[in-house]
Amino acid sequence: MKHGPELSFDDDGRPVLITRAAPAYEEQHRARVRRYLTIMSFRVPALLLAALAYSIWHNGLVSLAILVASIPLPWIAVLIANDRPPRTAEEPRRYDAARQAPEVPSAQRPALEDRHPVIDADPDS
Repeated sequence: MKHGPELSFDDDGRPVLITRAAPAYEEQHRARVRRYLTIMSFRVPALLLAALAYSIWHNGLVSLAILVASIPLPWIAVLIANDRPPRTAEEPRRYDAARQAPEVPSAQRPALEDRHPVIDADPDS
């Protein structure tokens, strides 16, 4: 009968540390959603700030500058939210250069004359 936790070791005989474990997928997803919502939460206040700036200073350029600054926010939010942690050396790679099909087919194309025979326009020769 065993008592206590079971120890596990890596290929080199070193104990596996749970502190080296990657965060769970759900945890990573929640963090990315939080980042997305945080960045996107600046969008509506930017629109309201542009309206407030126009009502205070009656200057369309200030309001336009605020609006232009808020335009890339959705794009930035999506890029940051879709970012995942870098792959570890243990993760399998999907690209294998040895198994890649050649870019140029190896079969030779027939010469132009072979595909379309030349018709002599002079019937006497």
